[in-house]
Amino acid sequence: MRGPINGISPATIGNNVTTTRAIRIIAVLKAGASYFAVVFAAGFALGVVRVLWALPRYGERTAELMEAPVMLAVIVAAAWWITRRSASAFSPMQRFGTGMVALGLLVAVESWFVFLLEELTLAQYFAGRDVVATLVYMTLLGLFAAMPALMPRRHVVASSRHA
Repeated sequence: MRGPINGISPATIGNNVTTTRAIRIIAVLKAGASYFAVVFAAGFALGVVRVLWALPRYGERTAELMEAPVMLAVIVAAAWWITRRSASAFSPMQRFGTGMVALGLLVAVESWFVFLLEELTLAQYFAGRDVVATLVYMTLLGLFAAMPALMPRRHVVASSRHA
């Protein structure tokens, strides 16, 4: 049996496999929501800067491509933080699940913004986007989903000893 997750030790509850599994699922959901919140908040702030400052000066494609490396750094830092903070006892598959939960939340929120604020269908939204910027964006989404699982295992093991 593994160590405590988010302060809850399966040993303190008993050896109930269902309870242990539920605790792990809740921990993955919490970690995914935290990872999403950090990256979304940074992306939202960068989006405001992009629209108000970079877009008028450099155009849509350049502004979006300027934002991409900063978002990649945010994704890596957030994945490092979340694996150190709450996913240190997770298996690689649970860390991948953390990324997938975060991706699901991000796609849901961004789709909501497209539908309600821009009043576009997804087809209209993607038809109006620059192809290069869209490919970079899709690559970042893939990295966002995978990054918690891509954090080096030695980092995850080392950080769990210091927690």
